[in-house]
Amino acid sequence: MVPGGLAGLDGNALARLVDALVERGWFAGERFIDAALCQALHDELRQLSASQALSEAGIGRGGHHQLRRDIRGDAIHWLDRESQAQRHYLTLMAELQQQINRALYLGLFEFEAHFAEYPPGAFYKRHVDSFQGRANRVLSTVLYLNPEWPADGGGEMAIYAEDDETQEVARIRPEAGTFMCFLSDRVPHAVLPTRYPRASIAGWFRRNASLGGRIDPAR
Repeated sequence: MVPGGLAGLDGNALARLVDALVERGWFAGERFIDAALCQALHDELRQLSASQALSEAGIGRGGHHQLRRDIRGDAIHWLDRESQAQRHYLTLMAELQQQINRALYLGLFEFEAHFAEYPPGAFYKRHVDSFQGRANRVLSTVLYLNPEWPADGGGEMAIYAEDDETQEVARIRPEAGTFMCFLSDRVPHAVLPTRYPRASIAGWFRRNASLGGRIDPAR
């Protein structure tokens, strides 16, 4: 439960999320997260951007990390619990983690997330978030923060078939409150070029694959 009288997640929406993960590996729900919280997070991201507190996002981790603007064009800031809005959102994700573990026995251990801002013209080419057999990231999440996203705004998330990555099966508009959740190693997806500044929070639930005090994977 969410403390302090704050709104938690809707039980019916949670049930639909779990069913969708079982049936097709991904879920997209409109108005899944409260509009006031989305607005507070959007305002915070705009302030971070204005104060140049965002970093160019790259691909790969550790020694394989590199900046590739031809593949990925967003700028990010990792959530650090410094604001009430962040703490509220992370509390909701802890609630989601508990419910998914109870329903699907996935052994989700921790959650990490960052703000993501795509400037006009930016995109993220088709990819999966984790490789099969090395799936420390188990579930991926995206919360969209832009209110009243225009019909011609672009920036949709394209979902592709697991067995045919050229076959697009859905496009999700980046409208505030819409929440995506999908299996990290099974759902190819892309961010299509955006015509306007696009704001979101990307997150991942991970298993604990640490051995001998070594964190796997390091952020």
